[in-house]
Amino acid sequence: MESAEIRRRWLSFFEERGHTVVPSASLIADDPTLLLVNAGMVPFKPYFLGETKPPFKRASSVQKCVRTPDIEEVGKTTRHGTFFQMCGNFSFGDYFKEGAIKLAWELLTTPVEHGGYGLEPEKLWITVYQDDDEAEQIWRDVVGVPAERIQRLGKKDNFWSMGVPGPCGPCSEINYDRGPEFGVEGGPAVNDERYVEIWNLVFMQYERGQGIGKEDFEILGDLPSKNIDTGLGLERLAMILQGVQNMYETDTLKVVIDKATELTGVAYGEAHDSDVSLRVVADHMRTSVMLIGDGVTPGNEGRGYVLRRIMRRAVRNMRLLGATEPVVGALVDTVIRTMGEQYPELETDRKRIETVALAEEAAFLKALKGGTNILDTAVTETKAAGGTVLSGDKAFLLHDTWGFPIDLTLEMAAEQGLSVDEDGFRRLMKEQRERAKADAQAKKTGHADVTSYREIADSAGATQFTGYTNTEGETTVVGLLVNGVPSPAASEGDEVEVVLDRTPFYAEGGGQLADQGRIKLHSGAVIEIRDVQQPVPGVSVHKGSVQVGEVTVGATAYAAIDVRRRRAIARAHSATHLTHQALRDALGPTAAQAGSENSPGRFRFDFGSPNAVPGTVLTDVEQKINEVLARELDVHAEVMPIDEAKRQGAIAEFGEKYGEQVRVVTIGDFSKELCGGTHVHNTAQLGLVKLLGESSIGSGVRRIEALVGVDAYHFLAREHTVVAQLQELVKGRPEELPEKISSMLGKLKDAEKEIEKFRAEKVLQAAAGLVDSARDIRGVALVTGQVPDGTGADDLRKLVLDVRGRIPSDRPAVVALFTTANGKPLTVIATNEAARERGLKAGELVRTAAKTLGGGGGGKPDVAQGGGQNPQAVGEAMAAVERQVLETV
Repeated sequence: MESAEIRRRWLSFFEERGHTVVPSASLIADDPTLLLVNAGMVPFKPYFLGETKPPFKRASSVQKCVRTPDIEEVGKTTRHGTFFQMCGNFSFGDYFKEGAIKLAWELLTTPVEHGGYGLEPEKLWITVYQDDDEAEQIWRDVVGVPAERIQRLGKKDNFWSMGVPGPCGPCSEINYDRGPEFGVEGGPAVNDERYVEIWNLVFMQYERGQGIGKEDFEILGDLPSKNIDTGLGLERLAMILQGVQNMYETDTLKVVIDKATELTGVAYGEAHDSDVSLRVVADHMRTSVMLIGDGVTPGNEGRGYVLRRIMRRAVRNMRLLGATEPVVGALVDTVIRTMGEQYPELETDRKRIETVALAEEAAFLKALKGGTNILDTAVTETKAAGGTVLSGDKAFLLHDTWGFPIDLTLEMAAEQGLSVDEDGFRRLMKEQRERAKADAQAKKTGHADVTSYREIADSAGATQFTGYTNTEGETTVVGLLVNGVPSPAASEGDEVEVVLDRTPFYAEGGGQLADQGRIKLHSGAVIEIRDVQQPVPGVSVHKGSVQVGEVTVGATAYAAIDVRRRRAIARAHSATHLTHQALRDALGPTAAQAGSENSPGRFRFDFGSPNAVPGTVLTDVEQKINEVLARELDVHAEVMPIDEAKRQGAIAEFGEKYGEQVRVVTIGDFSKELCGGTHVHNTAQLGLVKLLGESSIGSGVRRIEALVGVDAYHFLAREHTVVAQLQELVKGRPEELPEKISSMLGKLKDAEKEIEKFRAEKVLQAAAGLVDSARDIRGVALVTGQVPDGTGADDLRKLVLDVRGRIPSDRPAVVALFTTANGKPLTVIATNEAARERGLKAGELVRTAAKTLGGGGGGKPDVAQGGGQNPQAVGEAMAAVERQVLETV
């Protein structure tokens, strides 16, 4: 049974039994504690924690998941992988233990021809929590599993919690006996390689207290509502149903291994090391495609780093297998064709996925060349110093500058007999991440404990946003924090965070900056609001300072935003939508939004593109946007089911999580996007849009910056003034400026070349005189001297070589000349073959001279270059060279 069929049967089975089928959420986790979705229940976490009321009693999903803690083990074992699919069924206060157990048994054991998976009942073993008499009784007496195939295990194996206070409960696992060829008998308590777990049923019935780890915590009591969370590993079931020994031989991974074999000529199963590399390639390329498909782009931080790390591991392993040409395109194609049946969006987004992946491969192959040189130098220096450990700062440099994941540095260093100071590397990484994290966290929560906001939400409910239709209105203070701490009151001068029951203030989100304004209490107190955030879903936190009076929880107030700022931001946001659509029209659907920021009078828009956008295309995009403004198109927003929005062709931003109901912003017949932001009512209100230019902000991601409205007018007015000034200077009309300025620059370059040519000729004229000044040092002709200041390194090198060439080849010769350029001394030293035979090497002589100058240098035995910081030491450096010649010969 193919993986796609396993997935289809799962969803069909549970849908027929009253479950709402929930599509897989994006791998980009909507959870500040997670980079990526790593478990099937993650999208349902707000329901289990009581943060949000579930819209259904029963649900089922097949969730895409990525886990990377054991990435170094991928390929070395046949059980570790980074991407997997978790089939789950969930009950929120509906059925409990008996219902979950009966459903699981029915689906697993129902014959294939009747819609089940057809597993032999006698090969299924059950584990239950050590104190869960109820679960054992259901398995034994209701389902009919023999008592000898039911085993009890402790908290470590059969009790589940999120690792923090909250819902928890006992588990019951279903295990499949793969037979004696996989080990001794005795059930999963004895051998988990033979008795492999395929389905875990979690019975959420208790509330967990504080504690550490899987076992050391207190059970506070029963939950008011009992829930079910189950997870079946699709890949593990596929392994069993397809009759293969491990997940790498299942249908969705084996084809990738076969493609890697075809590209490298290395067959799977021939040798352990090559098998490891093939498994790494198969796993990592599938994971990379799924991540890119969900909008992740390679980078050096967060989930972007996860993608970059696994992609570069895959490319590196293909190189180890013997690949010499780019291979990512063929591997990506194989993954998309294999996974596309389960996830059709991969085929839809094929071009964008391929573009991002190919760009990352090209960047890495370039970085691999440069980074390898840096690593080789560091290894040589470490060994020369007698060391066996590559320093953490070198590993960090390779990561930060060249994009080398630490495991790649570890592998390459080990190949040359060195270990790496991982602690030092991780310390530097931690310092870098903590700086970035502290900035982001301070922005979002103002350093307050998220629990405080959650408690306000529990007591007062979500904040009602009235800002789509109102810019001011009556409200009530329902929560108050002073300097990050909950408080019943705040006084004049206090920094506060205020939660209102309703608000016209837009909280920063979707790329749109927050509103600013004032909250005036009926008591006369005034709060100046400078920022609004949503640290927990649905709760708008207004950050500001008390200007006058005392603020108290429960007080009535009047909230009013800065309307001028709001309108300027709305113009920028609407302009962003127009830019997005115009870019897609010009470049195709690969120009998908990758981020944005809408601020008063200006915006920036990030989008996918492997190459720079030509200036002519950018001009056309700008013209199209402004033509739309002139058409005076109406802008309107409508809330509708997400399926209807997709049917209408509304564009969704990668990485955003959307509910069942979404807000769609439509601009005439030109643009339609899912968006929660504020906009103008008609495109004519934008006035003017001016694109300032575009640039790269990462692999495969470009950024456009632009001005809107009055800001765009002011920019063009300044440009006009500059043009008028240039007209006056060059005495020409505006259309003649490019040609006239180009001509002037050409003449300037020609003049500079003539000057340089004259300078070089003058320098070389000194060669004959320098040869005549050669002194005999024990049979060696030594030429030292200082040429005029400002002589460039190339000219100095030419002069040194010219002087050396004028000395008879059978006479040992050393030429050491010095100059000062930009206030710093420079030297070039050359030796001929006769001098080198007597032990005089240019590189060694340069190091002596450069050390005297307060710097460094190096080169080959015949010619070398160095420099320093102290131009006054040139005479001393020449003397040092002479001493070394004397000592050597």
